[in-house]
Amino acid sequence: MEKIFFKLLALIALFLAILFTANQVNWMALLKVEENISSTEEKIGELFWELYEENNREINDLSIIEPIDSIFSKICETNNIKKGDIKLHITKNYEVNAFALPNKHLVLNTGLISEVNNEEELAGVIGHEIAHMELDHVMKKLVKEIGLAVVVTMTSGNGNNQVILESLRTLTSSAYDRSLEEEADIKAVDYLIAAHIDPAPFADFLYSLGSGSDTEEYLSWVSTHPYSKERAEYIINYSQEKTYKKESVLSDATWEGLKQNIDQLH
Repeated sequence: MEKIFFKLLALIALFLAILFTANQVNWMALLKVEENISSTEEKIGELFWELYEENNREINDLSIIEPIDSIFSKICETNNIKKGDIKLHITKNYEVNAFALPNKHLVLNTGLISEVNNEEELAGVIGHEIAHMELDHVMKKLVKEIGLAVVVTMTSGNGNNQVILESLRTLTSSAYDRSLEEEADIKAVDYLIAAHIDPAPFADFLYSLGSGSDTEEYLSWVSTHPYSKERAEYIINYSQEKTYKKESVLSDATWEGLKQNIDQLH
């Protein structure tokens, strides 16, 4: 009986030793899972951006880039977001749209910049898309929509062109899950408050899009971000619980100059 008891103790001790050892091993690093996922995201992000850029000219006019970059930089710097990791693209496209692609490509259409009424509305859109990237929503959405196996196949050079195009369309013109949209909205409000940017105009922008527009046929941000009125309401409610300062990033003259330069493109 004593032998059985000691054997049992020895087995328990062995099991605990194995468990302890296993917990000390960084299995994610050992199996290079994170590295492989990061590599896949980088490849597919570059692939998607190259495809989108083929039909949408990227703007290089500093009179447009610099004011937008000032807003973008303020959000990043005040929220400890690595600005250098995000690739900001401004593209000539009439659609009122902005979206994030894998590998942190942030795309703003000139149509959206033309539609916003002030820098706070634009900052809200930028913050929302940054939140999707920082919260890893982009790859989650892609994997959910088409499956991890298809994503990996696309980066191997053996992907079907039609599947790749449909996957790109999924990220640029279809909605995230409702819970992910709300999470990105709330995170965007936190970003704005930290940057001393009033979040209320962002809610106003969402509400106005949800109410329809003379340019409704171009309002991709309505289809990609549904429930706009409801979202506007919880953004206002969440913001009212916070204490924050309101400061302008751009001067009135700089903002008006940006809008005029955008209008001249269309």
